[in-house]
Amino acid sequence: MAERVQEIYSLLIPLSDGRLIVPRACVAEVAGLPVSSEMTGAPPWYLGTVLWTGKPVPLVSFEGVCGRTMPPASGRARMVVFVGLGTRLAHFAIVSQGFPQLVRVSSDVISPGSATFPERSAVICQLRMANELPLVPDLERLENMIADETHVAR
Repeated sequence: MAERVQEIYSLLIPLSDGRLIVPRACVAEVAGLPVSSEMTGAPPWYLGTVLWTGKPVPLVSFEGVCGRTMPPASGRARMVVFVGLGTRLAHFAIVSQGFPQLVRVSSDVISPGSATFPERSAVICQLRMANELPLVPDLERLENMIADETHVAR
């Protein structure tokens, strides 16, 4: 009996110097990038809050979270709103430097990348996918970092 290939619909989210890859089910919406309200006392990567469906949602720069230079927002920049994984945040958003691309991912098209990341990084690993090397973000860690800063900044 032939084994069925398991596929996961995923989004490739453009960053200034690469892409993130996340399961489509983690994303609530991709929308235009609105002006954010700053959070006093928050680190630079915490860009503030934006209104989404009438509620304030934290907005962050993934590049900034990783200690990289944060790019200026361009006309193609979008926000990717994620569904919170834990009980700390209902939603949070990451700035995307362009339109995310929907892809189907299976074990036939991906393999582990060679990059390594610190233990408490917001990146779990890097994958090799055709000619791409997308990063897999640690969404639980990112959510906790945002929730901790939201609590401190208030």
